[in-house]
Amino acid sequence: MTLHGSKLVARTAPFAGRRAFLGSAIALAVPGRVIAQGRRFTIGFANLTNDPGARLEGLGFSGEEVRSSFVLAARGLPIDLVLYDNAREPAKTIANVEDAVQRKVDLYIQYCDDPAANDEVAKRLAAARIPVLAVNFPVGNAPLYAADNREAGRIAGEALGKFALATWPGRVLAAAILGATMDPAKAVQARIAGITEGLNRHLPNVAPLQLDSGGNFPEAQAQLRRFIAKESGAQILVATLDDTTALAAKIAVETVGRVPDTVIVSQGCDTSVHGGASSNKVIHPNNRNSVVLGSVAYFLDRYGRDVLPLAWKMLQGESVPARTFTGHVLVTASNVFRIYPPIDMN
Repeated sequence: MTLHGSKLVARTAPFAGRRAFLGSAIALAVPGRVIAQGRRFTIGFANLTNDPGARLEGLGFSGEEVRSSFVLAARGLPIDLVLYDNAREPAKTIANVEDAVQRKVDLYIQYCDDPAANDEVAKRLAAARIPVLAVNFPVGNAPLYAADNREAGRIAGEALGKFALATWPGRVLAAAILGATMDPAKAVQARIAGITEGLNRHLPNVAPLQLDSGGNFPEAQAQLRRFIAKESGAQILVATLDDTTALAAKIAVETVGRVPDTVIVSQGCDTSVHGGASSNKVIHPNNRNSVVLGSVAYFLDRYGRDVLPLAWKMLQGESVPARTFTGHVLVTASNVFRIYPPIDMN
């Protein structure tokens, strides 16, 4: 490892990446394959940022978790990874791709949220005849692996709607979307639209109120407490835009004594809610009565095992979809150990 600085649509299964990838690698030894056994490939991966304090896509995941997922996914495979940090800086992003071109990498994976920088990266790689695979943001006409933010939001909205119909039939309902609702990022606004669509699919007469906390933990608590106070006779449905905000919402609900008539569904499913040995266990088999029903998983901590199989196919000359979406699922107390086994969490 080296550290530096849309017609077709597919969706990855949440758990199949590593086995499928290993199977593809083993297939290189089968007679008749174009690629000779023993051939190693050099893949450059330029991460959005490796800053441990930065959180990606408006969720609770760090760039280090994304980087580590690629390192883990490449273990035991005929791949040499050259790791870059785009640091959310256009100049550094261009310098990284220049280095990759000089190294003559076989394929380049680009994770960058700057459109102009991505256009320049696409041009330089095309000139060098190096294939590129984009993550979450388009890079020219390259295949794109991305979160399906609208679908993830829809999953959360539907979960709230179904829960309300099953648990509180005929009761007065009030719904809120809590978090950085004023964030203009396309991903955030797509989640909000999806939440509203999913909720209205089951509860067409319930319009969720957007409560903007600006990503501030105390403000999220204050916003929700005020909302609950105004809706004293209603059952409360809360969709939070990230897991940290879900924890703030949980505290607010507990503080005002409204746990029995409130339900929360979040976005992300990072370790702050599904927990490790020393973390919160808000979503846990032994905590089935938690006010937090679940969180929609984005699996940024498993990007490597979803993205590298696509890169592998490209290196073998196989076609890949123009867009491949994350296989989002709602993680709850009933399935968390299947999706995040305790051995992984610890």
